[in-house]
Amino acid sequence: MASDDSGPLPSQGAAPPNIARAYNHLLGGKDTLEADRLLAERMLEAWPRAADAAIANRRFIRRSVRFMVEQGVDQFVDVGAGLPTENNVHQVAQALNPDARVVYVDNDPVVVSHGNALLAGTGTRMLQADMSEPAAILDDPAVRELIDFGRPVGVLFVASLHFLSPEEDAHGVVAAFRDAMAPGGHLAISHGLISEEIREAVQRYKTATDRGTPRTEAEIAAFFDGFTLVEPGLVPLGEWQREPAEVPENMAGLPMLAGVGRR
Repeated sequence: MASDDSGPLPSQGAAPPNIARAYNHLLGGKDTLEADRLLAERMLEAWPRAADAAIANRRFIRRSVRFMVEQGVDQFVDVGAGLPTENNVHQVAQALNPDARVVYVDNDPVVVSHGNALLAGTGTRMLQADMSEPAAILDDPAVRELIDFGRPVGVLFVASLHFLSPEEDAHGVVAAFRDAMAPGGHLAISHGLISEEIREAVQRYKTATDRGTPRTEAEIAAFFDGFTLVEPGLVPLGEWQREPAEVPENMAGLPMLAGVGRR
């Protein structure tokens, strides 16, 4: 169904189009509203590789979480998580360590309510909070109940920090988590790299969120200040812990970078 870019996206009931549910639609999920599907269609019109990027980000989650569990990390905070659908952090971590604990953070109440219903019985929790306010997340009793910051923690910002504007100080947000992390903790980030196709895609997202800030490679690398990047460093999204020849064609050349750092 074609969409008209000249006006705002429709809402369904009280729920406006939501970035997490649109992302879920790009992954082939069913937990969406009509407005979310229209937003996803606009994204695909602006950037036909948007679904490839969503899938590549999910694969990065799987590889990075497996890596962190292998390093002994058994507790995770996924910030800007969206809906906890297939092959998400808790499923990957608990497949390797059934005692792994996960807190997902998202700012949308509908996503959080639905997410907690999906997570019932998993020993995992979803928190409604805005990632631009890290102290509120770090000090939340629900987070402190599951996560012991005196031990190594895996913190993930996968395809989320580029929705913070310069005024929201994304680097300060990451630094707040860094300062709360014990040695041996890990930080996983994927982030949109400045390019014309990403600029256009961000404008479509802004229809629903009024947020979106792709950054330069140097600006993305600065998120890892205070961390030691693990191999292969900060690389194109599809190449993290993969040989370039192993990257599927539809995952190659995406204008996004990914990396994992050790505290």
